[in-house]
Amino acid sequence: MNPDRKIHFVASHSEAAVAAMRQLQERYGQSDESDADVIVALGGDGFMLRTLHRFLPAGLPVFGMKLGDVGFLMNRFREDELQLRLNSANVVELNPLCMIAVTEAGGESIALAINEVSLLRQLNQAAHIRILVNGSVKVEELVCDGVLVSTAAGSSAYNLSAQGPILPLGTEALALTPISPFRPRRWRGAVLPTSARIRFEILDCYKRPVSATADAHEIRNVISVDVFEDKQITLKLMFDPDHSLEQRILDEQFL
Repeated sequence: MNPDRKIHFVASHSEAAVAAMRQLQERYGQSDESDADVIVALGGDGFMLRTLHRFLPAGLPVFGMKLGDVGFLMNRFREDELQLRLNSANVVELNPLCMIAVTEAGGESIALAINEVSLLRQLNQAAHIRILVNGSVKVEELVCDGVLVSTAAGSSAYNLSAQGPILPLGTEALALTPISPFRPRRWRGAVLPTSARIRFEILDCYKRPVSATADAHEIRNVISVDVFEDKQITLKLMFDPDHSLEQRILDEQFL
């Protein structure tokens, strides 16, 4: 028999999530973050992303439970048999994107993204963006509302809304997807290997300012953004055997 896991519970600010956390803590205990070997997150997919970012330095696996409809990154909420579920869960390992953004003021910011890095126009005028892949110019001038780079895990989120392709887990690919492109008219994006390094250069940045966002971390007035998959960082998500993230992403292509 597997020993009981040391659990550290976290919850979103919703009343239902906070109440559920109290019940689970009373039943299973609450290990200190530094002593735990698993994080149980109660909330929605957005809260799961924040939890993964928060506990990334600890390298702990995260098991999410959602109160209500089941999200992509969350398992069903059930108070009973939590230790059994943790011991039988499948672990999915993900590598985040690293974003290096330089602003017009000369500052440099580094942030990680589990779903996507997106660039968006800040004002009413369309953004003009040059796109390079591995140092080679691929799109000289993209006129658009924005552009994004998505991981496979995030390809069914913002990327899908922008008409980008869904990428099954394990494909070792990234989606490069324009957002409301005007020119080039026939370019609708690309699927790139995870080894690719993508660079965005903002043209006419003072007249047409652009912001860059790694998941929820936004940097405004960028002049260049480099994006690549950081294979030295691994995130671990835990799922019930009947709640496969890979299967859910695959099923999205037929809805």
